[in-house]
Amino acid sequence: MKSSTLETQSKEINLHDDISSYAVPFDHHIIQKYGKKSFVWIGPIPRLNIMDPDMIRDILINYNTFHKPKGNFLLKLLVDGLAFEEGERWAKLRKILNPAFNLHKLKNMLPAIYLSCSEIVSKWETLISPTGSSEINVLPYLAYLSADVISRTAFGSSYEEGRRIFQLQKEQIQLILENSQSSYIPGWRFLPTKSNRKMKEINREIRAIVKDLISKREKKLKEGEMKTEDLLGMLLESNIKEIQESGNKKDAGITIDQVIEECKLFYFAGQETTSNLLAWTMVMLATHRNWQERAREEVFQVFGNNKPDFEGLNHLKVVTMILNEVLRLYPPVSMVSRKTYETTKLGDVTLPPGVELLLHIMFVHHDTELWGDDAKEFNPERFSQGVAKAVKKPNSYVPFGLGPRICIGQNLAMIEAKMAVAMILQRFSFELSPSYLHGPQIRLTLQPRFGAHMILHKI
Repeated sequence: MKSSTLETQSKEINLHDDISSYAVPFDHHIIQKYGKKSFVWIGPIPRLNIMDPDMIRDILINYNTFHKPKGNFLLKLLVDGLAFEEGERWAKLRKILNPAFNLHKLKNMLPAIYLSCSEIVSKWETLISPTGSSEINVLPYLAYLSADVISRTAFGSSYEEGRRIFQLQKEQIQLILENSQSSYIPGWRFLPTKSNRKMKEINREIRAIVKDLISKREKKLKEGEMKTEDLLGMLLESNIKEIQESGNKKDAGITIDQVIEECKLFYFAGQETTSNLLAWTMVMLATHRNWQERAREEVFQVFGNNKPDFEGLNHLKVVTMILNEVLRLYPPVSMVSRKTYETTKLGDVTLPPGVELLLHIMFVHHDTELWGDDAKEFNPERFSQGVAKAVKKPNSYVPFGLGPRICIGQNLAMIEAKMAVAMILQRFSFELSPSYLHGPQIRLTLQPRFGAHMILHKI
């Protein structure tokens, strides 16, 4: 698996090439050679490839039957919480978190999102030369933008501390990726190697920062300062309400440790996925200038040069079509795994315990049998009548998952993406730089390996 990835990704590909054979070459090879219903042995574990939308639906809806595989220790250092819980613990966490992510609450976060976007587009304006155009690698700026949005929406006025969490998580991701590429030796994580010490040190610092933020906020809540416009405030408020409604039962609500893990998860999930969505959107619009012009025309029609508002963002039909198509072609999470823990029936297959199920989101999104002959091409028009009519079979479009465990932050991600795209289109037109190299790479999420080099022109 490692050698096929290294061999394939030692070179770039053309913009119109099939990205799945480049991003996940080993799985692509297996499916091409042995078919959509095939499996491989990963050591002693059989891994079944799942590409049937009905099977994907059944697996994701029946979350109590198909559990996530036990978390990798290294990954748990980075994030834990809602995404990795099961059964009653997951249900309790989701109930406490849901109020923080409803649309009414997210509407109140719009000023914070606008501020973060405004800083980045203003920065780009200062970088553009007097001739009115300059080459910029937009990827690091978009990563900073999404981290800043999470910092502001999660921690409110404490977003400077939030930025430090982002820097630490970037270091942690790099260390985890380096470790995951070497052979795993049982017990290795307990040895005081330089890498192990650094990962644990980063984890301690992140937890200390978050714990301090929580303590300050809890103190303010107890003193009656009930400002809960940010995710942390809403989470704590929801937790207090849950405890009170249970009659202050001992196991009601969630612990400080769990709150810390949820805050870490806000950061990792919100930052990585949205920055890559924005980067791929700019790459696609830079390549397909007709869609860039259509989107800009719509943005000016709805907002003119004014600040984008919540109602207007909901009326951006063309921008929404574009974002849906980017999520189809470049899903942030290209595959999802589940595992059986007892004999289970799935479609016409009976699975014994201990089988790993790999749900190939990217392959399903690129399947010509489901999406038509142009499945591997950028064509937002397919979403002109909504998601349901864009594809031949339901449940074939799952960039945020499906069922009860659908991504809790999808509305926040889409609001942020629409705001950022609208503000970029108001200020700039852009095209790919001659130095741009295309190389979609999975580093936990699907991202541009060589950056996203653009030539930006002031409007």
